[in-house]
Amino acid sequence: MTASPRRLVADAGRALAAAGLGDMVWGHASVRDPGGRGVWMKASGWGFDEADAERILLVSPEGEVLDGEGKRHLEYPIHTEIIALRPDVGAVVHTHAPTLAAFASLGRELRPISHDAIPFSYPPVPRFTKTGALIATPRLGQDLADRLGDANAVLIPNHGAVTAGPDIETAVMYAVLLERACRTQLMAEAAGGPAVWSSADETRFKRDQIWNPTQIHAGWSYLKRAADRGGDAPTRDGRETAGEPDRE
Repeated sequence: MTASPRRLVADAGRALAAAGLGDMVWGHASVRDPGGRGVWMKASGWGFDEADAERILLVSPEGEVLDGEGKRHLEYPIHTEIIALRPDVGAVVHTHAPTLAAFASLGRELRPISHDAIPFSYPPVPRFTKTGALIATPRLGQDLADRLGDANAVLIPNHGAVTAGPDIETAVMYAVLLERACRTQLMAEAAGGPAVWSSADETRFKRDQIWNPTQIHAGWSYLKRAADRGGDAPTRDGRETAGEPDRE
């Protein structure tokens, strides 16, 4: 049985929180309304980990709350405009993890030096540089959607990042992978810069080998289990990923 849009958005919030991508009450995930009325996303004022099904809204492309209780996020156009431009996209995630802002500020290409960067290489992940302020108007949302193009993600310097996927599992996993990829390259940069990374051919091969739908689902399921345990997902060095404050 397919989960309701409310349940999917709530699960996405808990998964993102478990991965350490929470930002107090800022940041948001959305899914396309099956009836074409807009997007389902959490209400403003609640964190990813607090986004239960009762705190999810249906927001129209014009920003009207059509269903649910609470105020919508100012940056709803991120979601509605990407959904409008990309018929292949079923879900969108916006997060402000500090690692994303730190890497985006360097103005350097994200290299496939880890598995995590594979979905964002060849071509390189785009950057949206029109503004680092809130994407709070349909015009800015359209500009962001145009810059995203057919990519899986877009970095927003001085702000954060947006990921898009055919479903909420993929959009969430892309957000998690992008943050990890940026963190890995920041470590390499701090040690003098990466000297080797995957070629275009290897990267394309690894997309299907490593990040096929089965593996995307496995990662999503793990994050949901981590959320159910009430703890954060461990990082690769064994530390817990405590949720760090970020921005809307």
